[in-house]
Amino acid sequence: MSHLLGYARVSTVDQDPALQLDALTTAGCQRIYTDRASGTLTARPQLDLLLDHALAGDTVCVWRLDRLGRSLPHLIATVTGLHGRGVGFRSLQESIDTTTATGTLIFHLLAALSAFERDLLSERTHAGLAAARARGRVGGRPSKMTPEKLDVARRMLAEGIGKAVIARTIGVSRPSLYDHLKQHPPHSPSSGPGCAGL
Repeated sequence: MSHLLGYARVSTVDQDPALQLDALTTAGCQRIYTDRASGTLTARPQLDLLLDHALAGDTVCVWRLDRLGRSLPHLIATVTGLHGRGVGFRSLQESIDTTTATGTLIFHLLAALSAFERDLLSERTHAGLAAARARGRVGGRPSKMTPEKLDVARRMLAEGIGKAVIARTIGVSRPSLYDHLKQHPPHSPSSGPGCAGL
């Protein structure tokens, strides 16, 4: 026997899921799983429980698409995983129902748009990096470490000040400070044998 299983999510403990619960109950959900978690968080124990309990022939129902997925790619992956197990998906606000031909078509269009957006982003990123390389930059965001900051860091280090304090003072992370000190060691004032210990 197939079941209609509802899933509701609110972002914080202060929000009331009543609107979603009422809509899911009216839609005929026999059981509703509710999480209180931010949309960006990966930990959703009730969603995990729902996905474990859903069997072939069942349908997972949400009030709105953004209640289920952390992002469009995550939503696509979740619904595709359900489909692979023979579990349908319904979203009440968007009138998507993958147990129907029209709903499946709409969902496939969403998946295609998501893939298109991802490809565009990748293409723009590669184009931006190529343009940066052409202008003489290696790419990525500019470093917070400047030659002036590195000079100050070396002087503070010579005075016995700890690297953690130095990093905070000049406004860079400790790993960044360590990397720059390693990549740009101070030049010795003389290369003679008497300076080997400097």
